[in-house]
Amino acid sequence: MAKMKLSEIKTNNHYLRLNSNVDMLAKSIDQVGLIHPLSVNSKKELLAGGRRYCAIKNLGWDEVEVIVVKKPDPEQELISIDENLVRKSLSKLQFEKCLNRGRKIYEELNPSATKISMDTKKLSTAEKAEKKEQELADNTSFAAINSEKLGLSKSVITGAIKRDALSSKKVKDARNQGEISAGQANELIRMSKQDQDKALPYIKKHTIKEIRKLVDNVKTSGVEEAIKIDKKQARLPKEYVQIINLSKRLNKVLGKILLEQITYVGPEAKKIAKETGNLHDNLSDFLEIQSDHPSSADLSNEPNLNMTIKPQTNEHQAKH
Repeated sequence: MAKMKLSEIKTNNHYLRLNSNVDMLAKSIDQVGLIHPLSVNSKKELLAGGRRYCAIKNLGWDEVEVIVVKKPDPEQELISIDENLVRKSLSKLQFEKCLNRGRKIYEELNPSATKISMDTKKLSTAEKAEKKEQELADNTSFAAINSEKLGLSKSVITGAIKRDALSSKKVKDARNQGEISAGQANELIRMSKQDQDKALPYIKKHTIKEIRKLVDNVKTSGVEEAIKIDKKQARLPKEYVQIINLSKRLNKVLGKILLEQITYVGPEAKKIAKETGNLHDNLSDFLEIQSDHPSSADLSNEPNLNMTIKPQTNEHQAKH
């Protein structure tokens, strides 16, 4: 522990968080003092504590307590990354970039640690089970040592690292602009960065399942042919995809209620009756539209889709 003049500390570290509101932090430091000293290296460069530095500067302090870190440059960078990951509100892409950079440094400094694989091949059920066992046994990889600290599973951390390491710049830009999701990117990174860029303009409104199919076709037929095949596919509107997914979840819940004969009498009973009544009416109208405008598929074998359900009467709703 040492004391250093604030004017001597250099803040050229790009990991530092210097442009944020520190009024509350300054008030806390003014009242109780600096609990955690700043971390600097032998060149008086600030490694960790950017917000604390700004708060102290705003308070008009001349000098501050510091911990001088005497470690090689990679370890100094790892200290800055660690503070960033734990304390700074990062965007998803910034978070992934920090994780991936931290992983590289950590694996260089710890050659015997378990390396995070960049393999993106589809796994069989048996391979998935084996991978899960390996993750549970792993306690030396970068993902393992950061899992508890970040409150994230090893697989989530590994996935984030892979997205940063394997995504092309255009894919990252598309995610940053909200054009595609992390789930879509997870499928795209199964291709080369060059193929990602070729496929990107065509898949921004695709579901994850649709992108997965396109990527599988790229593996067998090449990206140009896969795009041609994809363009010929009939697209299911996203609203219908949502209906399918919501229906699966709702039917699972309703199935449990019916199987176990769960009943409820309480203050929310009227609200439940109202919302399920509205759902009943909307489903009735929806199924009627579907039966009036069937798709090219043969709906005659799907009696539920051609059946018009009578809407609940007000009297029936009142009873509930």
